[in-house]
Amino acid sequence: MNDDILAEVRRDYVLSKIRDGERVDGRKFDEMRKIEIQTGIIEKAEGSALVKLGNTQVLVGVKMQPGEPFPDVPDKGIIITNAELVPLASPTFEPGPPDENAIELARVVDRGIRESEAVDLEKLCIEEGEKVWLIFIDIWALDDDGNLLDASALGAIAALLNTIVPAERFEIGDDFPLPVRDLPVAITSLIVENRILVDPIKDETSVAKNFLTITTDSEDNIVAIQKSGSYLLPEEKFYEAIELSIRKAREVRKLLAEV
Repeated sequence: MNDDILAEVRRDYVLSKIRDGERVDGRKFDEMRKIEIQTGIIEKAEGSALVKLGNTQVLVGVKMQPGEPFPDVPDKGIIITNAELVPLASPTFEPGPPDENAIELARVVDRGIRESEAVDLEKLCIEEGEKVWLIFIDIWALDDDGNLLDASALGAIAALLNTIVPAERFEIGDDFPLPVRDLPVAITSLIVENRILVDPIKDETSVAKNFLTITTDSEDNIVAIQKSGSYLLPEEKFYEAIELSIRKAREVRKLLAEV
């Protein structure tokens, strides 16, 4: 039996389970996998975090240095987010420059941090119009068993919470903790036959590519929405997805705050 036939058999099995109101790993539709967060594991980084979401693993590192501000915001620091889908994480990832999936992942993570104003960028101004702190967030996917986006977003904010601004190294005063003032959390759901499956695993993504990622801040405000796939979502299902995302984000945020 060739790989294509095996994949089709597996896909039919996953879809039949969903139609029966079940998931292949035994979770409820609104249940996330176990989350583990370790911080401060990259010695040479200003901040770092390793996130395990079930079998999905993501490593995030933060580096900082002084640089010129953008002309339109001369008194604010700058955030630059990059993602790399390491080939060892999945047979579908290839070496080389970031592809469209890596670029989309980085943009969604960056948007959640930026739009929630999670970092007080005004406090990262060294000399208005001349010099501010640059924050480089680097994301490495180490093992992809589905939902890299949520794991990456969680890893990014965990690494930022762990970041110390290296002022002494650049002779700009004393080191100080990065001014993080909010905890945005991204929750991704898979939409299959009008059902909403939170935190989809790799097997479930073989059934459909209809993803909806909703990022909320600590006040339950929606700060970012990303829709992937060509599908129509009924209004009532959209509001159901919002309510579910807010509820699950609260649970994740409690864990993040403990870390």
